[in-house]
Amino acid sequence: MSFKEKVIYQIYPKSFLDTNQDGVGDLPGIKQKLPYLKQLGVDMIWLSPIYLSPQKDNGYDVADYTAINPMFGTMEDFDQLMTTANELGIELMLDMVFNHVSIEHEWFQKALAGDKKYQDYFILREEPTDWLSKFGGNAWAPFGETGRYYLHLYDKTQADLNWRNPEVRAELFNVLTFWMDKGVKGFRFDVINVIGKDEVLVNCEEEDGKPAYTDRPITHEFIQMMNQATFGKDPEMITVGEMSSTTVKECILYTKPEREELSMTFNFHHLKVDYKDGKKWTQMPFDFAKLKELFHTWGTQMSEEGGWNALFWNNHDQPRALNRFIDVDNYRVAGAKMLASAIHLNRGTPYIYMGEEIGMLDPDYESMEQYVDVESLNAYQELIDAGQTEQTAFEIVKLKSRDNSRTPMQWDSSRFSGFSQVSPWLTVGRTADTINVANELQTGSIFSYYQQLIKLRKKYPVISEGSYEAFLPEHPQIYGYIRRLADHSLLVLNNFFPQETTIELPEEFSAGEILIDNYQTETYNKKLVLKPYQTIAIYR
Repeated sequence: MSFKEKVIYQIYPKSFLDTNQDGVGDLPGIKQKLPYLKQLGVDMIWLSPIYLSPQKDNGYDVADYTAINPMFGTMEDFDQLMTTANELGIELMLDMVFNHVSIEHEWFQKALAGDKKYQDYFILREEPTDWLSKFGGNAWAPFGETGRYYLHLYDKTQADLNWRNPEVRAELFNVLTFWMDKGVKGFRFDVINVIGKDEVLVNCEEEDGKPAYTDRPITHEFIQMMNQATFGKDPEMITVGEMSSTTVKECILYTKPEREELSMTFNFHHLKVDYKDGKKWTQMPFDFAKLKELFHTWGTQMSEEGGWNALFWNNHDQPRALNRFIDVDNYRVAGAKMLASAIHLNRGTPYIYMGEEIGMLDPDYESMEQYVDVESLNAYQELIDAGQTEQTAFEIVKLKSRDNSRTPMQWDSSRFSGFSQVSPWLTVGRTADTINVANELQTGSIFSYYQQLIKLRKKYPVISEGSYEAFLPEHPQIYGYIRRLADHSLLVLNNFFPQETTIELPEEFSAGEILIDNYQTETYNKKLVLKPYQTIAIYR
């Protein structure tokens, strides 16, 4: 089965299921819930980092790429998870954080101790540039007592690696080979488009609205080297690059098959349409026209140029999409299905983030004390320092915090939502007593809707392989598109608002078959009235 037909499910291991009652999710917990994921119908599970790490950035600060963090279990637990998953026809994708390592990593420690070989593993300068860290503040920190500085585009405990050093590349390629030998069939590369730094670093001009250290030409060369040395040897491997502040043009290059780089890319532009003036820590209703324009631009250009998108609404770094795009007080269920259809019937590989398939919501915390994410705590302080009231600063963090998606998976209505029998590392969301897997499987309809979408992708090649064409791009409420493959076509209409709207159907779809619909539309003619948050797909 090609990666175009597959559906991938992301697990944030810390929050999935705790089996040893320490308040933290673990690998045996994931293994225990594999039958649930099999029931959903997913093909592959992507695990956020499970490696040895001081957890300054929730495991994205890796101290050893080939050791399992004891909080998640042992290598034996990993091997058992792999075996059981494979027996159920489910593959594993691991998260590779190759732009930086934790300053507790042996390489950095050796460099600090004066080892010249390992000092060349990092980006050290006597004169730092004006670059800013993605987590706020200066991107350079003093390198011990040497008078030099090391680059950290992220937290100061995450030192950027020097990919221009062939020894660094060889070390990282060995990491991939280690996990491939264990049977891993997918890799997700964290912020992979910032690995290629220029030889001479200069103060940071912006180019194409992104920092100048992003998408450098040499990045493509590095990814091609990695492909040839490792995953490119196995035609069944699936790779996805997380692309920070990227462009369609670059993502076509990263994913065109003949370039032998990656299977697909994630970009985040569509999840910034509720950023006022492009700033994350702000409040504003989402800009639907912008959202739609982005989907159409990426959909059309990737289709025409042979690139491939990874499609998603949710992940471990984003608030729940339902809270951002849907009136959840009145239309949570219809809205969840509409958002799902919008990407699962689209051109690209869909990703489901844990809890999305039951319509989980942001936790609705009551105070800052409940947040643990470093980015959120820093942002709160910065908002206060910039003159916001505590109440406003809290409301903004509540909307935008990464902890919104990191809350424990809601399995049932017991005290800690069936995640654990002890108080978890992050407070359970307030809706867990009603929105949980047990209730959903018994009386809900979101989970079964996801099952249906996953089956459709495998049954209809027009969904997995077809081209993309925008439909009614100017409509104020509808995100619509047409997929085509040979003489098959699919019209997908998604109403992003709680008001009805009437659509005139193109002639070719006036007598098509309804493949899926979140309302029970029995019949229709040339005019179709779309109800609040309705989604409908018509096949010819």
